[in-house]
Amino acid sequence: MYKQQVKALFKNLSKGHNGALRMSVEIGPYVFHYNIEGRLCYLTMCDCAYLKKLAFQYLEDLKNEFEHFNGAQIETAVRPYPFIKFDTFIQKTKKLYQDTHTQMNIAKLNDELYEVHQIMTRNVQEVLGVGEKLDRTFYIASNVWHFYGLSYGELTPMNESLIYAETAKDLNRQALIRKWAPVAIVFGVVFVLFWLKSNIW
Repeated sequence: MYKQQVKALFKNLSKGHNGALRMSVEIGPYVFHYNIEGRLCYLTMCDCAYLKKLAFQYLEDLKNEFEHFNGAQIETAVRPYPFIKFDTFIQKTKKLYQDTHTQMNIAKLNDELYEVHQIMTRNVQEVLGVGEKLDRTFYIASNVWHFYGLSYGELTPMNESLIYAETAKDLNRQALIRKWAPVAIVFGVVFVLFWLKSNIW
């Protein structure tokens, strides 16, 4: 269950839908904390009770180590799992962070230079919902571009504003349909019943 949500979350992050470079995403009894640096995303899954500050310190340690030893190889990586050896460091560091009462972790919690108060915490459905809305908006905009015979690279301020005006109209029209369709259906059923009663009974 969570595996599918993580895949969907990564898909959203790869498209840049969430905007925030650091965020905590709640998924059931767990929280996924992520930190995006350049083209890389460092992500960890924790129990909801695990301290947010330590989770992001853990990601920071992974980032620093990875960049130090593998940073120059990122752009040239072509095969799947090219950095599998880095898992040894991940597992070793994870053990250090699992016990929140160790002297190292207490010192990290007291470090005022690294604060996480401003890092947003959101529910996974909110995060995935944003991506779905953006995908839908882009799909509609693409159809409008096609209607006007334009490609994305050919947009000018004038026709761009026209296209997004058409997109906004289409979205508003769909919202109105969703809002009033149930009412129209009810009235339709009542009208049919009234007609049947008048003409048959």
